[in-house]
Amino acid sequence: MVTRRRVLTILAGVAALPVVGAKAATTAQNWRGLALGADARIILDHPDAQQLIGEAVTQIRRLESIFSLYQDDSQLSVLNREGVLYEPALEMVELLSISAALNERTSGAFDPSVQALWALHANSYTKGSAPSPDQIESVLALTGWHHVNFSPEKVILEAKGVMLTLNGIAQGFIADKIADYFRASGVQNVLVNTGEIAALGFAPDGGPWQIGFNDAKRAKIPLSNGAMATSAPLGTVFDRGAKAGHILDPRTGYPGGKWSEVTVVSSSAAQADGLSTGFSLMSRAQIERAKGSAQVILSSA
Repeated sequence: MVTRRRVLTILAGVAALPVVGAKAATTAQNWRGLALGADARIILDHPDAQQLIGEAVTQIRRLESIFSLYQDDSQLSVLNREGVLYEPALEMVELLSISAALNERTSGAFDPSVQALWALHANSYTKGSAPSPDQIESVLALTGWHHVNFSPEKVILEAKGVMLTLNGIAQGFIADKIADYFRASGVQNVLVNTGEIAALGFAPDGGPWQIGFNDAKRAKIPLSNGAMATSAPLGTVFDRGAKAGHILDPRTGYPGGKWSEVTVVSSSAAQADGLSTGFSLMSRAQIERAKGSAQVILSSA
């Protein structure tokens, strides 16, 4: 059993904007949909908003065809199934490069090679119990970034059974790419939420985009020309008791989480996404050493 709840809410000052396709007196448009299975949203105030958003959604679908775990013909699915991917998309190589840097930066806490472990836990809990220590130890041998070898020509998983999941970073990466598309199209003010958030300029009310949390008592975070991601180990769970969270520690093979929630504000949504995932498994001192210029907000477990 895998259930999901979202942590971030959007937005102050934009709730009344019309959904794309609706007739409206304002040029501001509010698209809602899905990106890699997560609720997605684009808010754009521009005379050509509908056309620009339509093209952005096309880009989201193209990127899903690279990174989705659930499309059998996606590049990631082909890689996991065959152990090799020839002529990978430029975006695949770029994201693997970012992932490699974040894996080193977090001392291995962020590691997309946990997919075999994730499948083990998901399948075991579906049958009613946690995987055994022996099962975890066996699959843990298939985990580790040293198994991943990539170049512009091909991506190789060096051991049979190694699989990648980019769910801990791809949503942020897609947000960055869609924000880049809008920027290249001359858009100065837009908010892109593909599960993680990238914001250009200002909201339609003229102030920074206001990003809130499901807990209404927490202060909203103003965001302008920046990005934000949040990871919550128990935001998605394997078990009915909601105790086995989805963020697996690649070093132990077990569900981990030193914090109930980690929010990272950065210049890059991919970086914020990957760091929030890795930081969920790290101590405050380790996070301080690794965070660089990013802003990190920790909520105790």
